[in-house]
Amino acid sequence: MTDREWTARDQTDRERLALRAGRELEDAPAEEILRWAVDTFGDRFCVTSSMEDAVVAHLASRVRPGVDVVFLDTGYHFPETIGTRDAVAAVMDVNVITLTPPQSVAEQDAAYGPALHDRDPDLCCALRKVRPLREGLAGYDAWATGLRRDESPTRAATPVVGWDARRGKVKVAPIARWTQDDVDAYVAEHGVLANPLLMDGYASIGCAPCTRRVREGEDARAGRWAGRSKTECGLHG
Repeated sequence: MTDREWTARDQTDRERLALRAGRELEDAPAEEILRWAVDTFGDRFCVTSSMEDAVVAHLASRVRPGVDVVFLDTGYHFPETIGTRDAVAAVMDVNVITLTPPQSVAEQDAAYGPALHDRDPDLCCALRKVRPLREGLAGYDAWATGLRRDESPTRAATPVVGWDARRGKVKVAPIARWTQDDVDAYVAEHGVLANPLLMDGYASIGCAPCTRRVREGEDARAGRWAGRSKTECGLHG
C-alpha cells in the first residue's frame, strides 16, 4: 500500500470516528467532549481561539494542562484582542501558539493594493486566515473551536464533533450547544478572561476593518462584514 493510500485510509477511519463521536457525545458536557478528544488524539489535538474569550481554552486546560492554543494574528486585530492573547498566555495553563500570514500587511498591500479587505474580503481572509491556519494545523489530527449553534443561522447545525473534510481533520465544538447565557455564566463562575470589546457593544470580534458593534435585535455575527453577503471568513465554511 502506498503512502497516499495509507493516508486516505487513516482519514477515512478518522472521519468515521468523528461522525460516531458526534452522535454519541451530542448531549455530553463540554469537558467530557474535550476529554474524549484529548484521550483520542493526545498531543495531536489543539484548541484554536480568536481571543474573543478564553472559554474553550480554559475548559481544555482543565482537561489537559498545557494544551496548545492556536491564535491567528492577521495583522488587523484590535489592540484589545492582542492584549487578551497576551493575558491568556500569561495567566492560563496553556501553550499559546501564534500563527502569522506569510506576508505582512505592508507586503500584502504592495502585492494586491491597499485595503484588500474592502475590495475583496474573501481573498484577504484566504491569505491572512485560511492559509496560515491550514499550515499551522498540519501537525494535528483534531482541533477544537468555540463555535456555537446560537450565534447565527449558518452555525445552527454545528456538530459537537464532526469531520473537517477540507483539512482532513476531526473538528471539535465542545460548546456548540451552549447559549450566550451559558458562556456568560461560565466566565463569571471561573473568572475566565474575555476580550474587553465584548463590554463595548461588540458581540463577535474579528479583524478591526471588518468588525463593528452590533445593534439591538441583531444576531451576534451581524457586526462582521456588515453590509455584505459574507458571513464567514472561510475557517468554518
